[in-house]
Amino acid sequence: MSGEIWAALLRKRFGMGIKMNSTAVREEYPYLYETHLHTSESSACARSTGAEMARACKEYGYTGIFVTDHNWGGNTAVDVTLPWDAWVDQFCQGYEHAKAEGDKIGLDVFFGYEAGYDGTEFLLYGIDEAWMKMHPELRYVTVEEQYELVHGAGGLVMHAHPYREEAYIPEVRLFPDCVDGVEGINAAHHWYSGPRDKAVFDKRAVTYAGEHGFPMSAGSDIHSTALFGGGMAFHRRLRSGADYVQAVLGGEDYVMTDGKVWYDKSGRVISIG
Repeated sequence: MSGEIWAALLRKRFGMGIKMNSTAVREEYPYLYETHLHTSESSACARSTGAEMARACKEYGYTGIFVTDHNWGGNTAVDVTLPWDAWVDQFCQGYEHAKAEGDKIGLDVFFGYEAGYDGTEFLLYGIDEAWMKMHPELRYVTVEEQYELVHGAGGLVMHAHPYREEAYIPEVRLFPDCVDGVEGINAAHHWYSGPRDKAVFDKRAVTYAGEHGFPMSAGSDIHSTALFGGGMAFHRRLRSGADYVQAVLGGEDYVMTDGKVWYDKSGRVISIG
């Protein structure tokens, strides 16, 4: 597909033209982060280890990654009958292996996880292993209680792919009072090669975020080293998961990508390629 045709399709879908070329975007926002990534140590659906993911992301050009494996309410690879502390230790192995490799190769690796509630999922940031061990009740809390616990730790709750329609999701459920924001761009939707238009899930998510004034995130939802290139890019290097939380909640400027298209923080297309 030619660039002109692709741009025309984007204008039809998002109602605007292209403002910047991709080179200019990367020059202005040089620090790229993958915010939605799984490892085979902790997510049953993942095919690559934490160390393998770290190396692939460094080679791709990411500044950093957030490891967000599936918890006990999702497609976890960890035996849910383990005692709580043992479960947390094993669950964090994917992150720990990615972090150790990242420290060697110069890739920032931050902790997070994807919490599942019967197919409805949330990305949690700004928390850590020690916090999880302090809260064994996490296994049983409601969506509302999870929000309060994460907030008590200064963390961030983002509704992951809120309009995704898949067999493992019985229904689309929205919790506008129990999230800080929305994953507006999920690159997995845009790299799907089947007959369905899964990118429409993101269009709905962007609209939903706009209606509620939510900040948005972007990530690949990547499960192997066959990277999509999705994520968020900032003017500066992030110092920690807590720094990311403050950047998102504090209204800091950033851009988002699905690996093909660049969007501003409100979800408007600014560049392709």
